[in-house]
Amino acid sequence: MQGRRAWLTVIGIGEDGYAGLGREARRALFAAAAVAGGARHLAMLPARVQARREPWPQPFSVEPLLALRAAHERVCVLASGDPMFYGVGATLARHVAPGEMDVLPAPSSLSLAAARLGWALQETAVVSLVGRPLDGLRRHLYAGSRVLALSADGRTPAALAALLLAQGYGATRLTVFEHLGGPLERRIEGRADAWHGDEVAALNLVAFECEADGEAPARAWTLTPGLPDDAYLHDGQLTKRDVRALTLARLAPTPGALLWDVGAGSGSIGIEWMRAHAACRAIAIESNGERQRFIEHNRNALGVPALQLVAGRAPDALAGLAAPDAVFIGGGVTVPGVLETCWARLESGGRLVANAVTVQSEAALVAWRAQHGGTLTRIGLGVAEPLGRFDTWRQALPVTLYETVKP
Repeated sequence: MQGRRAWLTVIGIGEDGYAGLGREARRALFAAAAVAGGARHLAMLPARVQARREPWPQPFSVEPLLALRAAHERVCVLASGDPMFYGVGATLARHVAPGEMDVLPAPSSLSLAAARLGWALQETAVVSLVGRPLDGLRRHLYAGSRVLALSADGRTPAALAALLLAQGYGATRLTVFEHLGGPLERRIEGRADAWHGDEVAALNLVAFECEADGEAPARAWTLTPGLPDDAYLHDGQLTKRDVRALTLARLAPTPGALLWDVGAGSGSIGIEWMRAHAACRAIAIESNGERQRFIEHNRNALGVPALQLVAGRAPDALAGLAAPDAVFIGGGVTVPGVLETCWARLESGGRLVANAVTVQSEAALVAWRAQHGGTLTRIGLGVAEPLGRFDTWRQALPVTLYETVKP
């Protein structure tokens, strides 16, 4: 144990309150000079815990807590369930060295819900809607998917039921758990298309297994690259489906990596980058106002509302953005400074991928390859279309795809 060296102990506490804490957690509370936490959690402590109570400031900040480190006092933090799962423990770990902090988790509400339902957690999608848009659920909606959603408040279950109904999953059965693990625990069940609970307790969790309506089948989007073009609102400035799949394969998204989508158009590359993994991040840079509205619609409709939109034209709009792990240039390779700025800001080991359809943009990529290496690939696609009583091949404009990795 590192407890003897740690000044901070983060204690997971459930709805059963102080009575559910183990010996080590109680020992830490009695040894502490201060206990920080939400008002609800602090109220669970008996009077014999004499440490001064430090409620979280509003708006929330851990800075006052971190300031207590200089006083050389032992400090405890109370947090719901497992503090390292969507909890304050994960936030504190970014500011406090592991040797300075002990974490004593309790079962999370997710673990308790999975236990009640008999669901394997590793086979269940988990989504937090606390301070996050409901649209983040959309990428998890497909027939048979099991989802545990941490609600923002008592109105979340009704909003979630409405979303499922609108997406064609009205037959889905929802289970809402209130106050899991405590004496007030309650379970509410019902179908999305007949949901009756306008508001439930603020502390709740929603579980559901998607079931499509028989009369109006739901449309589910795959998580692999290459969504149909009609999945997007666009004005024609769209990397088409087959080229998009090849482009994403070259960009090679990995969890946590950040993409710049320069000249984003309808946002399709950044959106499908983020759909590849929940931890993927992307910034879409677009100067056209109408296309910016397309991006805002598409990111929400396809379940990645966290896609960041930067309104502006590269290279000027790139100033001050976080350094990317990958860059895609779908338009603008001939604009002075775009390739140079993207290359300079790209992290070492990062990928730069660009597509060209004009002679001039292809020439720019050929010249860049001569300086920095990489590969050029010509993509030629044909689609069978009617010609009288027969079919013929209609060739799309060829696309030149450039890829390189920064040393």
